[in-house]
Amino acid sequence: MENKLYGINCTKRIVDKSKSKGDEFRSAYRRDYARLLHSPAFRRLQGKTQLYPGHESDFFRNRLTHSLEVAQIAKGIALKLNYTDPFLQTNPIDCDLVEFAGLAHDLGHPPFGHNGERALDNCMKQWGGFEGNAQTLRIISAVEKKETRGDLFEGITQSGVDSRIGLNLTFRSLASVLKYDNEIPNSRKDHDKLVKGFYQTEKELVKKIRKNIAPGLPAKTKLKTVECQIMDIADDIAYSTYDLEDGLKGGFVDPLMLLSIVRSNTELLKRVTEKVKNECPKAKIEDVLSAIASTFKFSVDGKSQRERGEPDATPLDEYKKSRLSSDNGYIRTALTSSLVNDFINSISIKIDKKKPALSKILMKPEVKLQVESLKHLNYEVTIMSPRLKLVEYRGYEIVKKIFKTFAEDDGYLLLPQDVRESYQRLKLEADKMRLICDFVAGMTDRYAIEFFGRLNQGDQSIYKPL
Repeated sequence: MENKLYGINCTKRIVDKSKSKGDEFRSAYRRDYARLLHSPAFRRLQGKTQLYPGHESDFFRNRLTHSLEVAQIAKGIALKLNYTDPFLQTNPIDCDLVEFAGLAHDLGHPPFGHNGERALDNCMKQWGGFEGNAQTLRIISAVEKKETRGDLFEGITQSGVDSRIGLNLTFRSLASVLKYDNEIPNSRKDHDKLVKGFYQTEKELVKKIRKNIAPGLPAKTKLKTVECQIMDIADDIAYSTYDLEDGLKGGFVDPLMLLSIVRSNTELLKRVTEKVKNECPKAKIEDVLSAIASTFKFSVDGKSQRERGEPDATPLDEYKKSRLSSDNGYIRTALTSSLVNDFINSISIKIDKKKPALSKILMKPEVKLQVESLKHLNYEVTIMSPRLKLVEYRGYEIVKKIFKTFAEDDGYLLLPQDVRESYQRLKLEADKMRLICDFVAGMTDRYAIEFFGRLNQGDQSIYKPL
């Protein structure tokens, strides 16, 4: 029986090549999943910061473990929808494809997170900019060294032709990471903010994705597939729960501290509310405060526990209860597990009968408010804290320095031999700068720090390969 969510064109690849003999037992999407899992770009996520620097503790999540959790949550959402929605019971969402989206969604993150992203975008303002989601699409469709258009093992040919096709994935897999169907301007002013979307270099590819996934879709209508929407929501859930868990474990916050901060720091609460309004336009300050308090079972109505028919608790009791959420692993796990379960069970789907691939994934408004409130509160309290801002500032300077070193004068001679050869074969300056950007963006945090040390210190070994 034909699955109405997936048309035959969805399994077409950037370049159609014959399927390997004996490979009939797995789907095209399972094959894409395998190609991603075995790629160097995926492995390198273990060396990229999620929230806290990896050398601080083995407990904290990195980009790889975060991606694994997003993939698991995304699959859980798909299984729930397949089980409960009548249309999906006979036309199920492909779980391999959903997991692929979860595993791939952060491939484009450079070293040092959003500050590394900002540094590269500032360096690339005149050559198409830089953005993590755009870089993800570029990695899987061009940068990864899996297949080329021809039979030669040359990504950039000696005549300067770019024959790279990355992992040569299906169009539906490529669409699953296209969160922002928006072309980033080729040139922007120095003070312009970062733009989310895809690069001009992938413009023709995105046209092919749209043509194969949603033929006839009006040009002004943005493409965002069911799998991409599920991945996006799963990412928000992971941010709002597991990054919170890391904050509790790291001693950055505890529930009582969070409630105290938002109740006393009106400016912070206003900033959180303004960000929440991007997804929940009707949200008010008191709604955000209530959503945060309810997460930890605290009251914001001013009533005593006795007035609510509950036993009185002393301030010391409340403090002990709050600290337990940080110090007790069982309680932390119970909190995040309960939140994730509630969030997943609040999700439904609105089927688009004309274009089922673009059906809308929905979350209950009150739950969406809670997810957004926790996500942005965690950002304001932890990521914006002086301790982490110091780390981010250092990362910004390191990334910017490395890029400028490669881009100026004969700096390309410092690139690894294969990257240097590709650089020399390219004709246009914009292409050369993009190649440098790809290389720097692919660095792990530790590799970037070590490379920076090689540039600025005299005690580094010349025998360790680049």
